[in-house]
Amino acid sequence: RCTYCMAEDMTFLPKKDLLTLEELDRLCSAFIAKGVRKLRLTGGEPLVRRNIMHLVRSLSRHLESGALEELTLTTNGSQLSRFAHELADAGVKRINVSLDTLDEAKFAEITRWGRLPQVMAGLEAAEKAGLKVKINAVALKDFNEHEIETLMTWAHGRGYDLTLIETMPLGEISEDRTDQYLPLS
Repeated sequence: RCTYCMAEDMTFLPKKDLLTLEELDRLCSAFIAKGVRKLRLTGGEPLVRRNIMHLVRSLSRHLESGALEELTLTTNGSQLSRFAHELADAGVKRINVSLDTLDEAKFAEITRWGRLPQVMAGLEAAEKAGLKVKINAVALKDFNEHEIETLMTWAHGRGYDLTLIETMPLGEISEDRTDQYLPLS
């Protein structure tokens, strides 16, 4: 629920309107049948979805058959300690983790839930499970722009890839984010 992704008072779809895991499996399978070779599970946060591992394990059949080359996941890392080994066992080889700062106070501010040590423990679990990690960091003017070099050093020191992302004013949001835009060129 990062501040740059969603408004604080965002209204979510009712659960009855969401695709079921079985519907998601059928949809992904249809894409694979049409030639899609890579799938990425995203969210919100996919690992908070009840029984998400049923979907991951089901989709892994396409890895086993060779119809799918790669099944990956983008996560905020909050549930990685719980799921890292299961993900690896199901054939997930790499994950993307959204992490914009290594400062606990800033992390709490931007994520609205603020458990940086929980994310760090999740990253450690991912490493132990053998998952390749890529960190996605949104570069924000007057927020983390002075930490970019530190993030790069930290990520590369742990063997992680790092992708810096420019903030984008997408969707409905109650504030203008152009003041946070930090050009990376």
